[in-house]
Amino acid sequence: MKTYLLFFLTLFVASNLFAGSIAGKVIDKATGEPLAGANVYLKGTTMGAATDQDGMYYFKAPDGVYTLVCNFVGYADQEVEIVVKGDVRHDFALTEFLFTKTIEVLADRAKERETPVAFTNIEKEAMEARLGSRDIPLVLNTTPSVYATQQGGGAGDARINVRGFNQRNVAIMINGVPVNDMENGWVYWSNWDGVGDATASIQIQRGLSAINLATPSIGGTMNVITDPTKTKPGLKFKQEYGTGMFLKTTVVANTGLIANKFAFNAALVRKTGDGLIDKTWTDAWAYYLGASWDINKNNRVEIYALGAPQRHGQNLYKQNIAVYDSAYAAGLSDYDPAAFSKFKERGREYNQNWAPVNPAYKGKQAWNESTHDRYSANFINERENFFHKPIVNLNWYSNLTDRMTLYNVFYYSGGHGGGTGTYGKVYRRDANGVLGGENYKFYYGPSPWIYDWDQTIEMNRGPAGTYYVDKTALTKENGQSLGILRNSRNNQWTIGAISKINYKVSDHIKSTIGIDWRKAEIDHYREVRDLLGGEYYIDNSDEFNPNKKVGLGDKIAYYFTNDVDWLGGFVQAEYSKDRTTAYGMFGYSGIKYSYLNHFKKGPDGGKLKAETDVLPGYQIKGGVSYRSTDQTQVYANAGYVSKVPIFDDVIDDYNGIKNEDYENSTFTSVEFGMNYTSANRQFVLKTNVYYTKWNNRTFRESSFPFEGEEYLVYLSGVNQEHYGIEFEGAYQPSHLWRLDFAGSIGHWMYTKDVQGEARYIETGLRIPYSIYIRDLMVGDAPQTQLALAGTFFPIRGLNTQIVYRYYARYWSDFNPFDRIDVGDRAQPWRVPDYGVMDLHVLYDLPFHFQGVKFRVFAHVYNVFDQVYIQDATDNSQYNAYTSNGKTHSADDAEVFMGLPRFFNIGISVRY
Repeated sequence: MKTYLLFFLTLFVASNLFAGSIAGKVIDKATGEPLAGANVYLKGTTMGAATDQDGMYYFKAPDGVYTLVCNFVGYADQEVEIVVKGDVRHDFALTEFLFTKTIEVLADRAKERETPVAFTNIEKEAMEARLGSRDIPLVLNTTPSVYATQQGGGAGDARINVRGFNQRNVAIMINGVPVNDMENGWVYWSNWDGVGDATASIQIQRGLSAINLATPSIGGTMNVITDPTKTKPGLKFKQEYGTGMFLKTTVVANTGLIANKFAFNAALVRKTGDGLIDKTWTDAWAYYLGASWDINKNNRVEIYALGAPQRHGQNLYKQNIAVYDSAYAAGLSDYDPAAFSKFKERGREYNQNWAPVNPAYKGKQAWNESTHDRYSANFINERENFFHKPIVNLNWYSNLTDRMTLYNVFYYSGGHGGGTGTYGKVYRRDANGVLGGENYKFYYGPSPWIYDWDQTIEMNRGPAGTYYVDKTALTKENGQSLGILRNSRNNQWTIGAISKINYKVSDHIKSTIGIDWRKAEIDHYREVRDLLGGEYYIDNSDEFNPNKKVGLGDKIAYYFTNDVDWLGGFVQAEYSKDRTTAYGMFGYSGIKYSYLNHFKKGPDGGKLKAETDVLPGYQIKGGVSYRSTDQTQVYANAGYVSKVPIFDDVIDDYNGIKNEDYENSTFTSVEFGMNYTSANRQFVLKTNVYYTKWNNRTFRESSFPFEGEEYLVYLSGVNQEHYGIEFEGAYQPSHLWRLDFAGSIGHWMYTKDVQGEARYIETGLRIPYSIYIRDLMVGDAPQTQLALAGTFFPIRGLNTQIVYRYYARYWSDFNPFDRIDVGDRAQPWRVPDYGVMDLHVLYDLPFHFQGVKFRVFAHVYNVFDQVYIQDATDNSQYNAYTSNGKTHSADDAEVFMGLPRFFNIGISVRY
């Protein structure tokens, strides 16, 4: 302990004895008005400050030669070489310029000390320091009330939760364009695998946010801003290597400004690896293209295109805790030791979603409308994801008058691919290796089970006769496959346009009016991926072609097309004078859903159809910020949202049945906050409290038509409330070290029981159905979070950061439809509290060759190889030890363990 104290004391003394300082003022060049919230920093370092209400900035820095940078949204950046020797001063006069940071303006980026919402910025340097080529959401784990995990460990399979709301209720935007799924609001991060390398910054606005699109953002809004075209040419090459044979190559190029009108930039990424979890391999590309054209001083056009065609093996099935680590399970006070007789330990890297296959099997697989060889001759993934979702934006910015500016975005998003699984009857082995046959039912045996591809191939190749699979007698013809691999396809396209007019009513009042139009068409179907030794499969799902023999790539099971038409509009006004900033916004959206089933007959004998009228939704919100002193800002915001249900809550995909009793859910949100920056800029603190009430949420449960008796349950009227306190800040007394911290304490719970009815499809029978969830805690994310990051700069160019994250009060996710017993009022199983530490090192080598600079870096995640649970489901229907009933205990939960220790190292070369 004395050694640590001496070390920090030495850093403190050295930093205050030998540091100089930089101070100055930032003003608008045309008006002379001070610019509050401008960022001034030393390029390539973490040293800098934001300007106060009077446009003043101040921070300490060691003697040396630096590039001093000043930027502010809507103004041209300025850079100047500066020599620090003691105390120096430099003032900036910025020019307001329409075409600087145009994407950030379009994306409604919140401004420091002005916008009255809780938000956090993650700039490119911070992403390079911490992300380490993981999925983008994971860099946000050091912000309050944000919880992101890699789930089963597959590349691109991350998920994010903000203030207890999953990403279906978090607006995700790239360059100001919403990318949430148009049907259900979900976000699949594999679609953006590798895009982190082309990301300039991320801003997470928690709560209703200040976004003026009519997109309900209940948990928050995540804005990803890609690299803009640059005024100077440059080239960057980065090579990475990591655990699991991870290999990634990135090339980024910028032309700089050509003829004072044109600029281009591009990035290309190639990523491969075996995966951290068994057989979660990845085979991915990513690309990014940007171009800009300054037509004249009043008009600019930009084009951005990005995408990430990829394939990866998945680990989608959680397991009982003992399957991963029996010693960890035994250390839990509520884990029944009798469960060890059922669950055999397989290790933390276990993945149920693959099985070996005899390499002599040379069967082809079909995806994306062609046939291919398998990824591996030695194994087959039951679960594999393959997808490409390109986005193309055409942006046009125009100064119509001195007071009026027009922003237009026209965009296209495709989507081609899907995921895999089994179909029909496939042999399985239990945890003890026992094959399922005539006297076996897989869910009665020890768990987990895995598929036996070789036995299935032998059956499908076998002669006509009777075969027993999962205790079911099946009769086959010669050449017929009884069990196969299938693709679940999701082919889609979306087109849209966002148009905004900003009008400066006066020196203190700005107004914005805009429209948001989107149209999407999505084809859902299953197709034959691998016949597993047979020549054909007999499918009886198509009512227009029953008992059809299908081969590779043919459609099976279901085939329907969903259309979503969206039209929204909004008006917003902003007032800013002296120390006060306020805004108010009203948005309206109308959504229409249409459904066409290509396999089912409608009442007229043709294809089954269903459609809704235009379903209206709206939101109203506003906030006010007051800078009470040069160091302190207080703010408040509030809003009300009426949110249209997602597609599945209005039309059932498999039967076209409309929920005529649908109702909008509503959100009420209130937030108060205070931000403080010390006079010497060494200490920054942001705090806020929030309250969100979600009323009339709809729960839905159904069975697939090919999995037994069909039923459909819609339960409306689910209410829940989320409130809590959040804080984040930084302390940097010297140029040698810095401490960042963030934390949140929430209280998220359901507030009432819900009564509804179950509707049986074939008979039309309706029966009462109730769930008892009053006072149960909302699960799926820790309600107490703490993050600490210590960054050290012992020598120039070296950045070493230690990040510690702690999570507590984490109730597991649960299926509300399991809570049908009025006497079962126990809370869902609580995940053990845990903490995990990561280490990041960046070093800009102290030499360069003719402008070429070198950086080496290393990331070590979960440094101490901590064993912990990161995702959990209460009372698993698959992996629970049920002899002691539904006790909401550890032995009845299924989980994903946190990833074991892994590393990422590399080198980048910049010119």
